[in-house]
Amino acid sequence: MHIKNELANRQRIYLSVPHVSVAELEYVKQAFEQNWLSTVGPNLTALEKFVFQKFGLRAVALSTGTAGIHLGLKLLGVKPGNEIVVPSLTFVAGCNPVLYEHAKPVFIDSETLSWNIDPQRLEDFLISRAKINRLPKVVTVAHLFGQSADLDAIVSLCNRYEIHLLEDAAESLGTNYKGKPTGTVGDVGVFSFNGNKMITATAGGILVSKNPELVDRARHWSTQARDQDPDGINNYVHSEIGYNYRMSNVLAGIARGQLEVLNERVNQRRAVFSRYNAAFTGLDGIEPQPEAPWDRHSRWLSCFLIDEKEFGASQVEIIRHLESHNIESRPVWKPLHTQPLYIGFDCVGGEVAEDLNRRGICLPSSSSLTEEDQQRVIDCVKSLHRSSK
Repeated sequence: MHIKNELANRQRIYLSVPHVSVAELEYVKQAFEQNWLSTVGPNLTALEKFVFQKFGLRAVALSTGTAGIHLGLKLLGVKPGNEIVVPSLTFVAGCNPVLYEHAKPVFIDSETLSWNIDPQRLEDFLISRAKINRLPKVVTVAHLFGQSADLDAIVSLCNRYEIHLLEDAAESLGTNYKGKPTGTVGDVGVFSFNGNKMITATAGGILVSKNPELVDRARHWSTQARDQDPDGINNYVHSEIGYNYRMSNVLAGIARGQLEVLNERVNQRRAVFSRYNAAFTGLDGIEPQPEAPWDRHSRWLSCFLIDEKEFGASQVEIIRHLESHNIESRPVWKPLHTQPLYIGFDCVGGEVAEDLNRRGICLPSSSSLTEEDQQRVIDCVKSLHRSSK
């Protein structure tokens, strides 16, 4: 009992924590010194300029990535009753904005190579919908855990059927697809600066598009859609619904500093994954999320699949064992088509996503994770393997 309590009282290892440096503090300090504490200011301007220089696309900084997805759907013309393709295996925030607009999600299963939306399942669905003249308005794709979806195949389908593509790149900032950053291939792309992401502003997101008019419209909507006053007396005039979705200048300062070290953070997370992979190589019943041949996986989270019979313990048992040692882990996302909120909506397939959720585990992946703490995680996982019993 004494040994168990001692283990539980060791410093907690979290799944993914912010990793900040000096530059962020300097930009935030400037915001306070210059009294730019609202949703305008030099940090916002500089952040959007930085994104343009890095990705070659116009950008608008927003309060959350979810806000970006919501505005993205509106920009692409989503209306009540429209069907929107959504991968089933993703976080609920990637789909909730569909309901904001009173549209209908149609969930598509994953493929095993990248764990992302299955292009073959998508094609089968689009063929069936085209036959009855009921194509979806938008296809959304989420790049899970830092792994890009098969964009060439998906873009080809969207072009064939003249359907808009929205990229949810909340989990894949720093990931490339055939040399192109994820989030920059579709009609609209959205990144997240949530506290557990590759880089963070504690909150916030970025919307980008190849179409500058879409970005301008998103910026307009994000600040309550305030019109220019025809009388020129700074009266507040509004002709359409807007939202309080603009990022603050203070948080933009954090994001600026974080973006400066994006490549370093990606390399650090990939190193974390490599240490796990090396430690588990040769152990039956545990295998990593594959790195698809079309991109460089950023490894935002290090994910593995557990075969209970081969490993000697289930995914659930491993998660509970880690928790007993004060280590945070979690399953791969619970598919949306199995969520109580979304029961009853159409789903194409679903068995692959369900299997990934049942067997997949996300291990601590912070870019600041020390090798000593990572060894604690490794030892805990390996202690349940049948070879150690």
